[in-house]
Amino acid sequence: MSWMPVAAVLLATAGLLVLGVLAVRLWLDVRALAEGVDTASRALAEAAEELAASAAARP
Repeated sequence: MSWMPVAAVLLATAGLLVLGVLAVRLWLDVRALAEGVDTASRALAEAAEELAASAAARP
């Protein structure tokens, strides 16, 4: 048995494992970013409500 096909299969497997790990890390970062965007949008909506309430209370 030649070592070239074995090396090619091992390199392809290692490449797929690396891509899998990077995909999982990307997915986790996207989830964290989405949570941050959600928190910021809720804070902005609350601030807009407070601003509208204070503007309505002014004579």
